[in-house]
Amino acid sequence: MSVTLYDTSVRLITWWADTAPPPRDDRGEGVISAAIAVLIMAGIGALMWVGFKTIWEDTESNTRDKVTEIGQ
Repeated sequence: MSVTLYDTSVRLITWWADTAPPPRDDRGEGVISAAIAVLIMAGIGALMWVGFKTIWEDTESNTRDKVTEIGQ
């Protein structure tokens, strides 16, 4: 009786393992997250560059005006 039960359980487990869906694969999740982080940092860097360039041009213009004013 126990041999028959064992054989039946082995067949059932084998059948279930063959028909079960494969486990979900999480490979690539870190790469996607890293790419998103890089894109966000690139956007922040671009905004900082635009701000820096604007501040630099304003400072350059003000300095040129003051030097011209002092030279008169």
